[in-house]
Amino acid sequence: MMRHTAALAMTIISLASPMLAGDISLSLPIDCTLGQTCYIQNFVDADPSNKATDFTCGNLTYNTHKGTDFALPTHADMFKKVDVLAAISGTVLGARDGMEDHAQSTVGAPDVTGRECGNGLTIDNGHGWTTQYCHMMQGSITVRKGDQIREGAVLGQVGLSGKTEFPHVHFMVRKNGDVIDPFNPSTSKTCRDTGGQTLWKDTLQYQSTGILAVGITDAVPEYATIKAGTPQATLTTNSAAIVVFGFAFGGQKDDIMRLSITGPAGAIILKDAKIEKPQAQYFRAAGRKSSKPWPEGNYQARVQIIRNNTVISDMSDQITIAP
Repeated sequence: MMRHTAALAMTIISLASPMLAGDISLSLPIDCTLGQTCYIQNFVDADPSNKATDFTCGNLTYNTHKGTDFALPTHADMFKKVDVLAAISGTVLGARDGMEDHAQSTVGAPDVTGRECGNGLTIDNGHGWTTQYCHMMQGSITVRKGDQIREGAVLGQVGLSGKTEFPHVHFMVRKNGDVIDPFNPSTSKTCRDTGGQTLWKDTLQYQSTGILAVGITDAVPEYATIKAGTPQATLTTNSAAIVVFGFAFGGQKDDIMRLSITGPAGAIILKDAKIEKPQAQYFRAAGRKSSKPWPEGNYQARVQIIRNNTVISDMSDQITIAP
């Protein structure tokens, strides 16, 4: 039995959300709680050169990225059918469904050339504004061209269709065809001076990094298994080894992922794993073998992300080992 504790991340920057005159007002386009059941993997690329920075001058983006990626921690979370919601009312300009949910880097991925958005739709919100929703689950789209949509309406579910590697909804905002960053809508502001103005109706929070999953297994799991959300194993007193792993997003150079396991007899594992370069997603693991039976009882795994000597994300799991 495993018990999960803590939120995805603890380092948070609060963002005020006053609107600019004539701007639209957006609700969250996904039915989840940011920092707990979902997170933002990528923001709009704020750098017009061949480099990339998000609106805070951080690294949660990539070159020419034109939307905000509201993501689920693992592929297993996608099968809970998390709703994609209309961020604002409008008229459906077009919709597509029927594309397979399949990470592009894996064997058997379909050709998505010209259909990189996957299953999705675009809504005309009036006065030159449009919003687009991409990578939705196959067979989940609930609307069609011409439908009048109210803010908060269910449009479908988060999926893995089109050009993507992780389950998320890619949410894009345009004004008269130009991409607008809802976190920094004023083109006169730089990523170091956004003026605190956003298009969001409610205050959203910027998370520079966060732990997505923690687990205890009897061997180091494959990365694909971790991303899928299915790496757990049943440990007994006779298991040959015990391993703790952490899965996280937003890694920066020189971050430390601290991994530990404590059992009935005290500390078993304590390891600091250094992050050598920026990584959108990553995992680390540490383990210990034993030729003797593990003591019966509760075992707690804890993973922390440490940046500049400060713990900025913390998550734990617990299992019970029996014969």
